[in-house]
Amino acid sequence: VQLVESGGGLVQAGGSLRLSCAASGRTFSDYARAWFRQAPGKEREFVAAINWSGGSTSYADSVKGRFTISRDNAKNTAYLQMNSLKPEDTAVYYCGASRYVMGGNYYHEGFYDYWGQGTQVTVSS
Repeated sequence: VQLVESGGGLVQAGGSLRLSCAASGRTFSDYARAWFRQAPGKEREFVAAINWSGGSTSYADSVKGRFTISRDNAKNTAYLQMNSLKPEDTAVYYCGASRYVMGGNYYHEGFYDYWGQGTQVTVSS
């Protein structure tokens, strides 16, 4: 079972990036999916989560209105569309997958069973 992130890179402030998290080894259509990020010297923090059907989403206050999480269960892939990027969004972005219903502690790392290796996002000012 593997989650692989892609789409990171260097972008100027105000720009956009779209991250993808492709899953393989099993279907994750019944799993909640999420994005976390970790900046240098800081702890990993919750960014966004989406339930198995895509009908429920949640965002950290710092990205609300700028980022959009989505999923395509036919492709076993989750996405994070990031608009109006700021230098403080610079971090390694990780995707996670959880077998639990997205009604509990989905904003905690321990809620997730699988993680990707991360993709670097750098926003220049």
